[in-house]
Amino acid sequence: MTDKLDGSQSTTLRQTPLHALHQELGAKFAPFAGFSMPIEYGNGLKHEHLHVREAAGLFDVSHMGQIAIRGPRVIEDIEGLVPSDITALKPFRQRYSVLTNERGGIIDDVMVTHLPEQMFVVVNAANITQDLTHITERLAPNNSIELLEDRALLAIQGPSAAACLAKWAPDIAKLEFLQAGYFHFGDVECLVHRCGYTGCDGFELSLGANEAASFASMLLEDETLEPIGLGARDSLRLEAGLCLAGVDFDAATTPVEAALEWVIARKYRSEPQTAPRFPGAEQILKQLSDGAERRRIGLTSTGRAPVRAGTSLLYDGREVGHVTSGSFGPSFGGPVAMGYTDTKLAALGTKMTVEIRGRVHELQVTKLPFVATTYYKP
Repeated sequence: MTDKLDGSQSTTLRQTPLHALHQELGAKFAPFAGFSMPIEYGNGLKHEHLHVREAAGLFDVSHMGQIAIRGPRVIEDIEGLVPSDITALKPFRQRYSVLTNERGGIIDDVMVTHLPEQMFVVVNAANITQDLTHITERLAPNNSIELLEDRALLAIQGPSAAACLAKWAPDIAKLEFLQAGYFHFGDVECLVHRCGYTGCDGFELSLGANEAASFASMLLEDETLEPIGLGARDSLRLEAGLCLAGVDFDAATTPVEAALEWVIARKYRSEPQTAPRFPGAEQILKQLSDGAERRRIGLTSTGRAPVRAGTSLLYDGREVGHVTSGSFGPSFGGPVAMGYTDTKLAALGTKMTVEIRGRVHELQVTKLPFVATTYYKP
């Protein structure tokens, strides 16, 4: 769950509460979902990527939308927006899901948490306005929907993340993957989730915007923790086989096509079947039963040249799909990519070709993720 880099240079870019700190740390900035965001800090993307895999990195993800939804039947109402089982979500538990439209396409991927007297939803920055409209139009009018614009969001990712944070809040290490809690770091209270979008163990911390910069500086006193830009976040999530919103899926892509059928609640696909209320249910469940014509796949190459987004996939000389995300995977040690092809060609080991700078390169369909995830599941 992350946004794509903007292709244009905007003069009206927003800044996160940590912008001045990023400048002090020597960050290189680029437009990202309408914000000026740190892409790297000078040591290079490869160094930052590997440091997260080996130790821990601090990411500023304050551009993401944090939404609080409250109402007398808020859990049941939100279940009418997504294909996941929200009513089974216990307090202080989180779930990854997707907002769908009437055609079954994915409007956005979201993180939903059951908190006391409210549901906490994190959405992608580029989709905040459309997501708020979508949710508001479909929720019962007795719900209140609040965009928490006075909050920052930090992600601490990597095998040292728990030890780094536990110096300040020892009980934080007891959290399980996709579990949340409120923790105090001195005088600063944070809503903490054990989650992240790098494939590593890690945490996301929501806190007051006015406290974010000093809080991040405090954490960075730990020598194992380094600031990491969104460039490395992108290569990390790709190695983990995680989708990039607006790139690896869009409003014309169903969860089945995106290989995200695991977000669809079991009660909607097993007998006796619970009647679904989420938009596009008929189309999605039909594809789940009968199959979809195309499917998201992982791709690897024996060469060293990265295969970039938009590259056509060829099979026996004919175009059978395209690449949506591609890069060199520093931890994998070679090029990795994701894309879409005819479902009949999505079997592991299927050979395809691409043309890069006039040369033909061979790829093969590979199991996702490319690098094993290390989420904390005791």
